[in-house]
Amino acid sequence: MSEAFAGAVGRFLDEVTPVVEGLGSEAPAVPADRLSGDVALEAFDLACALIDADGHHSDHELQALITTFGPRLETTIGRATPSELRTTGFVTGRRRWVDSPSALFDLLVAADRRDATAASWTYYERAMAVAHEVAALDAHVARLELVGLERLRSTLLQAMAANGISRPGAGTPASGAAAGNRAARRGAPAPAAGTGAGPDTATDLPAARPLEELYAELDALIGLDLVKAEVKLVADLLVVQRMRTERGLPVAAGSRHLVFTGNPGTGKTTVARLLAEIYRTLGVVARGHLVETDRGGLVAGYVGQTATKVKDVFASALGGVLLIDEAYALARGGERDFGAEAIDTLVKLVEDHRDEIVVILAGYPAEMAVLVASNPGIESRFPRTIHFPDYTDDELVAIFEALCRKERYEPDEGARAAVRERFAASARGPGFGNGRLARNLFEASIAAQASRVVRIGQPTDAQLIGLTAEDVAAAAARI
Repeated sequence: MSEAFAGAVGRFLDEVTPVVEGLGSEAPAVPADRLSGDVALEAFDLACALIDADGHHSDHELQALITTFGPRLETTIGRATPSELRTTGFVTGRRRWVDSPSALFDLLVAADRRDATAASWTYYERAMAVAHEVAALDAHVARLELVGLERLRSTLLQAMAANGISRPGAGTPASGAAAGNRAARRGAPAPAAGTGAGPDTATDLPAARPLEELYAELDALIGLDLVKAEVKLVADLLVVQRMRTERGLPVAAGSRHLVFTGNPGTGKTTVARLLAEIYRTLGVVARGHLVETDRGGLVAGYVGQTATKVKDVFASALGGVLLIDEAYALARGGERDFGAEAIDTLVKLVEDHRDEIVVILAGYPAEMAVLVASNPGIESRFPRTIHFPDYTDDELVAIFEALCRKERYEPDEGARAAVRERFAASARGPGFGNGRLARNLFEASIAAQASRVVRIGQPTDAQLIGLTAEDVAAAAARI
């Protein structure tokens, strides 16, 4: 791993140094060797920040730092030992370096903005490679290490976005999202082998989308800040584990299957679809499609049929993600209920195909806790839970307004106030509709608006697209 880390640092220097030296030609008073030294120091600061992310500086991490940077920096670090660096607190406190863009990165961003170049993206890609190699130095990847890695990613991406710098090639159509929508099916059986039927076949798959494009789509979702952060941590952990596995190194035991908890309409299906694409981009799954099902798609009414239904649905999701909504319903019913058979069959299939699929169990928090505790196989194979909180009033209003923009409606101030009042009056609790409530209110509002506008003899364009408090009030009463 030290060699891999040194390789990532070398590529950072090889690709970033020429760019910086080119910019240095604009300031001839700065010697070229000084500029190359600045890039080496940049890589060193980056590595130290990631090593310090979890506050634990292992021998593997510090030895890699010594071996890699000792020959490259004019310091005595090359003659130090890991124990000496740890005793002197050499790396301690450096984690904050990733919280803001460095002066060198700001220089690249300014040049890209001025010259329409992509130097900052070169820095970003090479820096993230170094960060992942730091995380991979130890067999156990601490959560705080992943948090530090994501802080670096966020800092760099936000700096580029604030300056209007897009990812190279980002202007090409993103066909993956549409394909993901087509692939979302509720427990449909897999097409027969060799038929080429259905959008999920290997020959019909669009190219995997870049991780940054998928993260941008995830970040564009309203609210869900903790969910977004957790999804990125899951993805980063998988990247690091894959790196270690490819190099024949030990990997801490873990499972990639998940539990999603939260009320309806909190974005669980949307995030699951994006997660399927992220997993495909990372090479975790081969196809990256999402299959949705529930108790009705898994449980039959007669002996011997339930296992067959579960196997058929499971087979349709191989190579992708299987989302089981209201999964807690499988644990309900009396002694003659076949839900338990569905759970047992599912647990065995998950174990038999653990490298071919990701399964997500979704439902209300309390009920899902009961389900997980009901079967030791579930508890061990679904160790990570991501909770989807209810949307706030502000977030629901933002969802309503986003729907208006998409469908080209313009609510006036009275309509906005009425929308907010409707959401504020909605009691939160099990079954609260969240995003579905916002959509229902929007659809009912435009229906009420149509009934009002049709009575106008010759409505203007403004009247055709305008929503009023009267429209929202009528909609609120209807739903």
